[in-house]
Amino acid sequence: MSGFAKRGERLVHQGKVVTLVDATFVDPDGQEFEREVVHHPGAVSVVAVLDDGATAVLVRQYRAAVDGFLLEIPAGKLDVEGEAPERAAARELEEEVGWRARRLEKLAEFYNSPGYCDEHSIVYLALDLEPCGLSAQGVEERHMSIEPVALADVPAMIADGRLVDAKTIIGLTLARQRLSGHL
Repeated sequence: MSGFAKRGERLVHQGKVVTLVDATFVDPDGQEFEREVVHHPGAVSVVAVLDDGATAVLVRQYRAAVDGFLLEIPAGKLDVEGEAPERAAARELEEEVGWRARRLEKLAEFYNSPGYCDEHSIVYLALDLEPCGLSAQGVEERHMSIEPVALADVPAMIADGRLVDAKTIIGLTLARQRLSGHL
């Protein structure tokens, strides 16, 4: 569908991670309208599966926006200038859970909340893991725990609310499908 056009943006707030703008658009009928838009550098996430092919490594991390701990796959922002998404995913896996992947496969790309934010995410499957040193980068990472989760338990964990993070639900669901021969 075409006919929508962006006319411009006015900066409202420039933060450390996101930028908030008032953006002006025109619809197919020529009517102008405004939307608040959050610009985000993008993110990567990783479903790290142990050699048994049936267990993923997750982190339980405090998330200030929801003022609580969430069980998630390792993830991070694309905030290193010039760093390829695959390298960012490998780096986040090493920093957060202390594993290095010999195989990294892209599972999907998606927009997290396109109604107001342009954050684009890529989720990877990490296989053939080898241990390496942890390298916690922030206060949340220093206080997170690492938890193994059986891929067979994922549907029940989604249904009962133990898994509520979108990237985690997407990544684990796709990893289960990709590895279905192992379940």
